[in-house]
Amino acid sequence: MSRRTRSGKGEAAKVIVVIADLTAVILGLWILFALLDANRANDLVSWVQSAAGWLAGWSHDLFTMDPDWLRTVLNYGLPAVVYVLIGHALAARVRAAA
Repeated sequence: MSRRTRSGKGEAAKVIVVIADLTAVILGLWILFALLDANRANDLVSWVQSAAGWLAGWSHDLFTMDPDWLRTVLNYGLPAVVYVLIGHALAARVRAAA
């Protein structure tokens, strides 16, 4: 197998890992902003809220706990963990592919 082919697989795996980790960072940042009651009129906070809402759309109101902070952690934390697990597993498969 040529060195160039291995390098391409390694680069593809890196891209997958970066995307998975970036989604988890956005979701984690929204959890932090929500827990610290960040100003939602701020452009950065508003963008992170929109992005996190889109990324976690499939798990919207999956958990309906009474304390808002726990609901936020679970409804946005679960997708973050899922994206990281799937992304890293997919990257490992890409690296191992013949």
